[in-house]
Amino acid sequence: MTESPVAATADMPPGFLSGLGQALPIVLGYFPIAFSFGVAATRAGLSGAEATFLSLVIYAGASQFLALALVTSGAPVLVAAFTLIAMNVRHVLYGPALMRAAGRDGRRRHAWAWAWGLTDEVFGQALGALARGQRFSEGYMFGLGLAAYVAWVSGTGLGAWAGGGALEGWPALNAGLGFMLSALFMALLLSILSRTALPAIAVAAAATVAGTLAVSGTAGILAGMIGGALAGMARR
Repeated sequence: MTESPVAATADMPPGFLSGLGQALPIVLGYFPIAFSFGVAATRAGLSGAEATFLSLVIYAGASQFLALALVTSGAPVLVAAFTLIAMNVRHVLYGPALMRAAGRDGRRRHAWAWAWGLTDEVFGQALGALARGQRFSEGYMFGLGLAAYVAWVSGTGLGAWAGGGALEGWPALNAGLGFMLSALFMALLLSILSRTALPAIAVAAAATVAGTLAVSGTAGILAGMIGGALAGMARR
């Protein structure tokens, strides 16, 4: 008995357009935060082109606010660079974790390109889709990552164009934008929450809090990343 065309279509991995569509929650979260960064950058003395260039090249979400603070405070370039690397070294683990979850569907032919878009939220969305039974495809990863990247860069450009005083009349909105990135990632994390993942999440949370209280926020992020990874590996 031959397989019906409908069943064959349903079993096909999602493509580029599917990735674009499923990136909508990330786009809605990224754009206003990037707008806030553009405003903050021009308020700190950067030009619109310089602010947009930071988002084009660094593309590090909340870490860009830290980079802005370090640069404008006169911190040495090497100190700023190593601080940002320490905060974002967790991204090195995203690709291998995604390939492990993808199983036999995992493809890495064009990983050098789509891996650029593996931010926290893109990784969370992709991992959540795999956990819900969706098949992995590089086209989907391109769509997901590109939509998020365009939203971040365009939001930064628009915020920089609006100028440093764009949010002065909206203090509540200005304060809320700083929490949106954390809220978005928390929502994506909850979408893949399972009983088997709880121990690793608990260890990561405890290590993050301990590291932050004992040393600094950067140390807390590193401790949480390492603790969560080791706890996850211990259960395998």
